[in-house]
Amino acid sequence: MNLLHYTFRRLSLLLLALMSLWGALFYYTILNKATEETDDALRNYAFLLIKQALRHPETMHTGTSLYTFYRFRPLAEEEGDQYRERIFDDTRYVELEGREEPVRVLQTSFRMANGTFYELTLHLSTLERDGMVSAILVYLFALFVLFVLFTSLGTRHVLRRVFRPLERLLAWLHGLHPGSDVPPLRNVTPVSEFQQLNAAALAMAERSRKAYLDQKQFIENASHELQTPLAIVRGKVELLADSENLTKGQMHVLDDILATLARAVKLNKSLLLLSRIENGQYADAERLDAECLLDNLLPDLLDIYEHKHICVERSRGKAPFQLEANPVLAQILFTNLLKNALLHTPAGGTLRIASDAYVLSVGNTGIAPLDASRLFQRFYRGAETSGESTGLGLSIARSIARASGLELEYEWSNSFHVFRLVKTS
Repeated sequence: MNLLHYTFRRLSLLLLALMSLWGALFYYTILNKATEETDDALRNYAFLLIKQALRHPETMHTGTSLYTFYRFRPLAEEEGDQYRERIFDDTRYVELEGREEPVRVLQTSFRMANGTFYELTLHLSTLERDGMVSAILVYLFALFVLFVLFTSLGTRHVLRRVFRPLERLLAWLHGLHPGSDVPPLRNVTPVSEFQQLNAAALAMAERSRKAYLDQKQFIENASHELQTPLAIVRGKVELLADSENLTKGQMHVLDDILATLARAVKLNKSLLLLSRIENGQYADAERLDAECLLDNLLPDLLDIYEHKHICVERSRGKAPFQLEANPVLAQILFTNLLKNALLHTPAGGTLRIASDAYVLSVGNTGIAPLDASRLFQRFYRGAETSGESTGLGLSIARSIARASGLELEYEWSNSFHVFRLVKTS
């Protein structure tokens, strides 16, 4: 979720909560006010009825209409002394309407001049009050919806304009490439924080470019400087090995030295390749067919390991496995996977290659599973790895895979080491 949508959602939820709280408080305030007005009307009407009854006792007969109803009832002396006035909501059947209607009821007592206590029960219809409250509720809800809608649209419009400099900055950052010149940043904004962010991004890009160029130059110089003395030492050792005065022991020592030098040269080249891959120096990508690459590599590699009599099983899906990668890196990737499988397949074992549109797997028979948590680490070598290995083959393969939009995975399944190339996008 991007920053605009995240901020807009949080503000909308806050606004919705505040408006809901305000609407509920407003509604209950109106309802309470309407109830108070009804109660005041009941008390005023009761006062007038009691006043009339005190002056003209003969008028204390039951009165009724569509909206009001009152009744006088005599009380015993003890009941009249302990009587407490009360107001409550109730319903009353209205014959004219043929249904129960809501009413507000007041029950109070008074004493006549002759000392007799009477109870006055007064009903007042709340239809008008309830209708007014319902109308207020409808209009309040409509106002609430319109307010939230227009406020949300206005907030989103304002936020989009506010975050536009950030979007331009992100687009500029996505356009940066390792080692390339830093493009100009045209992101005019009056917001001081965005101005500081622009300046920091430009400074960071310049530092990254300089660090990249320095690292690239260092790696190339270091590789060149290492290759020269290694080649000189190797040449001199080979000259020394051609001497006729060497014993068998000395020849074995020279062979070990040559093997170590060969491994050092290979290690130097592998580290240089790995560094170039991770620095994005192989940027040129093409649409490649994995099956074509395998068809070109397998015959030569199988000739090298012909003495192992390895059985090759291949299965292809309906759609070919294709990848966007640098051709040189793609060849190194599949060469490393195939060589790794053939090298560690026991004599008479099986090499399985399967592919479809999304996954390509290379599996070989094995003895025991490998440590998947360390398998792709640099310089990691398993128990079955030969002394000539640099421990960088699988690390290079994973770096090439990730640079090509793939993920290299390992699984031990049914006595098979299985390496899978899975498309991530």
